Order: sequence, then C-alpha cells, then structure tokens
Amino acid sequence: MSNVGIKPALQQFVFNHPIISNYNSYSQKVFTDLSICHTSKKGMHYYSCDAADCGSVQVQYHSCGNRHCPNCGHHKREAWVEKQLSDLLATSYYHIVFTLPHELNSTIMGNRTVMFKLLFDSSAYTLSELSKDPKYLGATLGITSILHTWGQDLSFHPHIHCIVSGGGIGKDGTWVKEKRSNHRFLFPQAILQKIYKAYYLKSLNKLIKQGKLKIEDKDALDKTIESIGYKKWNVYAKAPFGGPEQVIKYLGRYTHKVAITTSRIKCVSNKEISFEYRDYANANELKNMTLSNEEFIRRYEQHILPKGFVKIRYYGYLKNYKKQERLDQLFVKMKLPKRLAKVYIPIRQRMIEKYGRDISKCPDCEQGTLILIATIRPKQNNIIKPGNTSSQNKAPPNTD
Repeated sequence: MSNVGIKPALQQFVFNHPIISNYNSYSQKVFTDLSICHTSKKGMHYYSCDAADCGSVQVQYHSCGNRHCPNCGHHKREAWVEKQLSDLLATSYYHIVFTLPHELNSTIMGNRTVMFKLLFDSSAYTLSELSKDPKYLGATLGITSILHTWGQDLSFHPHIHCIVSGGGIGKDGTWVKEKRSNHRFLFPQAILQKIYKAYYLKSLNKLIKQGKLKIEDKDALDKTIESIGYKKWNVYAKAPFGGPEQVIKYLGRYTHKVAITTSRIKCVSNKEISFEYRDYANANELKNMTLSNEEFIRRYEQHILPKGFVKIRYYGYLKNYKKQERLDQLFVKMKLPKRLAKVYIPIRQRMIEKYGRDISKCPDCEQGTLILIATIRPKQNNIIKPGNTSSQNKAPPNTD
C-alpha cells in the first residue's frame, strides 16, 4: 500500500487490530479513539454553501482529540506554544536531557506513574540544587520539563527534555545573570550526572522500602540497582538555544510529540507496517524498519501514558503557583516591555495565516460561505440542528 492511504490503513489494520483486546482498558480506549479518528463513528458536522447557484453540502468528520493520536493536536500545539511566548525572558536558554539505564525498563513499565514522576523529580532536583550554589548561579532557574518515552525505532526509552533558563531569580527577587558568559554550558556534565544518579537511586530505594512499587523479584531488582550504581548515567547538554525563537521552534516540535508521526510511516498492510527511523548509533543514518502489526501495536502501547498523567511540568520560577504574578513583577524589575497578552486565535484565522486558506469558504464554488446545518454526535445518537443565527455562522471546526 502506498503512502497515500497511510492514515486509513493505520486505522483499519493496526489501531483496530483484535490483539488490542489483550491490553488494559485505558489502552483499549486510546486505540479505539485512534481507530475512529476522523470517521463517522466520531460524529460529523454538515455544512451547506449559501451561494444560490451552488448549494453544495460538505461533511467534516470529528477528530478523536486523543493526545496519543498521530493525526490530532496540531492546532492545540500551536496554541500552547503561543501561550509560552509571554513567559520567555531576555536570557539564554539551555537544553539538557536526563536518561535512565535500560536495565530499569521492566520496573518502569510495571510502575509507570510512580517511576515517571521520580524521573521528573530527580531531573528537577538536580538542576535546582546546582542553581542554588553561588559558584554556579545562586538563584532559582526556570525549568520546563517534557517526558518522552520512545526511541526512533519505537523502543521503550524514557527520558526528560529540560529547557532551562541561563539566569534566575535571586533571594531578593532580582534577576541574576548566568556566570558563564560564553554560553557553552550551564553546569558541568560530570556534576549533573553525579547528583542526578545519587538522588534517583536514593529515592528509588526509598520507594521500595515504602512498598510503593510492584515488584515481582526483589532480589533481581536489588542486583539491578547495584549494577547500575557503577554505570555512567547519561545526562547530556545539547547545544544552547540561539535565542527565544529557537526555544519556541523546539517547543513546537517536541512538546506535543507522539511516539510516531504518520509522515514517517511508509507502508501499511493487513500484516505488517514499515516506517523510517534514524539510527543514532550510526551517525543518524536514515533507515527503514518493518514490523508485524502485532509488534507495532506492542511497541506503540508502551508509550501510552497513564491516564491523567501530565507530561509537561514546570519548576523554579515557572512553577504554576502564582506564576503570572511572579513573571509580571520580574518583567518590571528587568525593565522589559510589557508581557504579551494571551489571545485566543480562532482556527479559521490560524488556517488563513498559515496556509492562506479560508475554511469558511465553500471548496466547490470558492465563493459562498459554509453554513452549519446539523451536527451528529454518535454517543447520543442524535442530530443537533442549529437553533439560532450565531450558531449558523460558525466556521467549520478544527479537524486537525
């Protein structure tokens, strides 16, 4: 099957596969959402062109809106990124990644909520502790942490991407500039690794003693913890961002990412699926991988986050409690222009700005305006007809 039919093929052969019934109820719900995304099973909007000589009827199927869907979330991501613009300061920003030894994978898989939280806590603790040291900064950083659980080949590889401000807020509330004027790195890598590993292992042993982990073989886990205690844990700093614009571009690419995008998938059949991936161990060479549908589903399911688990978290001066008030005061003290207002931009306007396409216009005659005439919501199994003028003038919904 060619790339043209990738989306429907994914839904028909993969996300609707009988083997999905073997997974837990939440994962089953996710796969069900993905399998009916943009189909009549999710409901639809009916629009009619108001041009007298056209009268065309358009159907727009509803998206599933699931955060694990490779087809959804584009406009949500853009809206989220725009909200972050007002939080950026006139400082340098660094990209630091915290990884875990693969020997812990089985323990993490059986305790995702607890172990993912520990990964967040350990990375934030490491950065916060170093930033408090006057030798390195002596202030409170702003940290945005993003959880990813996959490698390019869909293997299970939990790690945290941190976007970290170069400067921070001092005890007196004033801004403290970073001490390293060359902007090459924020903290020494060796010290990052040492503190991170020590805190993580100490906290992990504490969780075990408190009985907060589901463990099948404690002796085996004890041996694993002992062995990884001698290993080097990878904490690496990528090249510093060139400025706020690079930060925003990064946020746009990574924050709402899912395990795999449809653009990487090259072929789908009722038996197997092929996709592109970059082999980081071999100079980022672009390669092709073919998996059975069952194996693809198994790997994909590993990256379904626990229900309600928050994958983007904020620390330091970006923590949610009184964040807006704190940032407003900081902008004044730094004599920066007033923070940008957070404005809601309708989907119609986004489409016009980005693609030059007005989704309220009839695609057939390109003259008339599409008027909403009915909405079908399958859960209620009913048809909702617009009851007033304002509802009839709505633009087509987000079908991203």
